[in-house]
Amino acid sequence: MQGPFEHLVLEMAVIFGGASLLGTLFVWLKQPIILAYICLGVLVGPHGANVVINDGHIEAVSTMGIILLMFLLGLHLHPRNLLKQLKQTALVTFLCISATGVMIWALLVMVFAFPAIEAMIAGLALAFSSTVLSLKLIPTTTLHHQRKGEVMISILLFEDILAILTILILYSSNGSGHIDALLLPLKTIVFALGAWCFVRYVLLGLMGRFDIISEYIFLVSLGWCLTAAQLAEAFGLSHEIGAFIAGVSIATSPISLVIAEGLKPLREFFLILFFFSVGAQFDPVLKGHLLLAILLTSAIVLITKPILFKYLLQYLAKERSDNAGEMGLRLGQSSEFSLLLAYGAMTVGKIHQETALLIEGAAILTFIVSTYLVVFRLPTPISPNKALRSD
Repeated sequence: MQGPFEHLVLEMAVIFGGASLLGTLFVWLKQPIILAYICLGVLVGPHGANVVINDGHIEAVSTMGIILLMFLLGLHLHPRNLLKQLKQTALVTFLCISATGVMIWALLVMVFAFPAIEAMIAGLALAFSSTVLSLKLIPTTTLHHQRKGEVMISILLFEDILAILTILILYSSNGSGHIDALLLPLKTIVFALGAWCFVRYVLLGLMGRFDIISEYIFLVSLGWCLTAAQLAEAFGLSHEIGAFIAGVSIATSPISLVIAEGLKPLREFFLILFFFSVGAQFDPVLKGHLLLAILLTSAIVLITKPILFKYLLQYLAKERSDNAGEMGLRLGQSSEFSLLLAYGAMTVGKIHQETALLIEGAAILTFIVSTYLVVFRLPTPISPNKALRSD
């Protein structure tokens, strides 16, 4: 037991000590601090200095950050508002993903001669937007941005459902995957009703009785978040959807704001690990034609998605032009689901390593460029510009 523990402490020291040093440099240079975590992963991960030799368990632990992020987002969103937003944004989201995916598919097949199936998987993977990046960089203290946050959450939640459908359909080894995909909406509704009943008749009563002890509230809320996430995964959904539903089920109670404030530092801890693992997975040594494919594919995502979201939100969801433009820019990158899809598809033999590297490279590049575009042009909690810094 002593050996692995010492190894874990070393890895944590490298990650957080290195992130502190590199983060200091990035802040001094007025650069987004998130990029320091990604760069550190590239530098000390398996494809860099190889200090963190096997980042598999780091990646596994880092998914906790996404789970906590989704739980906190749910805490701020009343179920009535969520349903209303989903009705307005479902068509917008589907059209944007479809158009972006088709353009990437056409580029990879016609210009770079990728197999049609592999190009289709790459197009789908890169068409989703990043939940972590989009919502970490949006302020939540003003009503103006709370409205944008609600719309973006509904878009990202619908994308999460579509991503799970993609995984079920593409990576199933038999026909049961298609059946599971058809049952997904029903499973989501049943799980949400079960979560609401538990919170309404059990959890809120316990919290109300012992709310004088803040440590107890922290413990119960974290236990509910993780238990719901695991139950959702066992139910055929995902950890992220389970955590989000767990948060939404408490959102009707005023205690949700207290819980959200208490869990923020824990979320940041795991998100640092998440962005580090993103960088550690990437091999920066790429062939020339693959590098060109990554650059052009990333350009499609970075240019097309903001424009599509802007006009679709403006004309189909009736958002104001300036609000729609800002939300489009915030959603203009690929998703952490891209990395998951690339890894899963390569594991089951649906794509070759070259296609997986394309997806990973384009996703990380869009993370980086999108972060720059947002923090230097829009209000964010981590903007180097004091005038734009807003929590």
